[in-house]
Amino acid sequence: MSYYKPLEYIVPTEDDGMVLRTILQKRMGVSRKLLSRLKLTEQGITVNGERKYIDVKVRAGDRVAARMEMEASDDILPQPLPIDILYEDDELLVLNKEAGMIVHPTHGHYTDTLANGVVHYWREKGVSFRFRPVHRLDQETSGVLAVAKNPYVHQQISEEMQAHGLKKEYVALVHGVIGSDEGTVDAPIDRNPLAPHVRIVTPTGYPAVTHYRVERRFHEATLVRLWLETGRTHQIRVHMRYLGHPLLGDKMYGPGGTADEVDKAAAEGIPVADRSATQQQAAPSVCQASSPAADYGMERQALHACTLGLTHPVTRQRMEFHAPLPADMERCIRQLEQSEAVR
Repeated sequence: MSYYKPLEYIVPTEDDGMVLRTILQKRMGVSRKLLSRLKLTEQGITVNGERKYIDVKVRAGDRVAARMEMEASDDILPQPLPIDILYEDDELLVLNKEAGMIVHPTHGHYTDTLANGVVHYWREKGVSFRFRPVHRLDQETSGVLAVAKNPYVHQQISEEMQAHGLKKEYVALVHGVIGSDEGTVDAPIDRNPLAPHVRIVTPTGYPAVTHYRVERRFHEATLVRLWLETGRTHQIRVHMRYLGHPLLGDKMYGPGGTADEVDKAAAEGIPVADRSATQQQAAPSVCQASSPAADYGMERQALHACTLGLTHPVTRQRMEFHAPLPADMERCIRQLEQSEAVR
């Protein structure tokens, strides 16, 4: 049986006589679920190299070790795909995901995902890990994404995210000129009952908070930086539409997009599934775009996860990772600048 590098803890004087279970959970941060797995593993829990029951007491100077069995994503097909690695160590892999790439295989889409590329990369290196992204990015959103290499790292970062300790920063290009230099959108989000794949702001939804700051204003668009307190599906896209400034290139929440079609159907009392293509094309927009050119060349939502900050689960050091603005958003900004120049 093969194991990952163990998590170790040298018992200090103040913990002399403490029960091993307490050391594992309170000092080493092992979750109840992971503890149950370690107990069933031959060398999962040891003190000074010897397997121990978790109800024994430890002494000052004892070396407590927790070992997790090596895993592999055998259900994911390895596939040679380009991946942009920002950082990697024994516990963590941080990537710059390109726009258009799905993070994890889904029904009907088993290849060409980030997971396929990462699993192939690991296999080529001769190492074995299970693909565990600690958060998700929409298919069309680019930027920083972290992958945990073992259950403990995944658990620790997930807990930090739930405690709002994770720093998630984005940049976006939106329709229209935002008047205020900065602000906060505190508006609950849930599925649209008429179209469950679409999210809406609703008083009965789940809490969702987005902070924003204007970086640059153009004549018909705004470059904005955003921070999330919560991580609801499509949160930034929904909140910016709610403000009347949907993202450039957003086919779901942008002008004339799916969300507008659903709103139009609801206003007319027509079931969404029964609407003809002509009716769908005639849907009004939340923020009227004069023409398709109003997206300034963006063929996907102009959203990029530029920064991710977290506490490393093993070293406990605070770390920040940055992904540069992608080429399509850079081109879009140049088009906006050129549009300004001819006015």
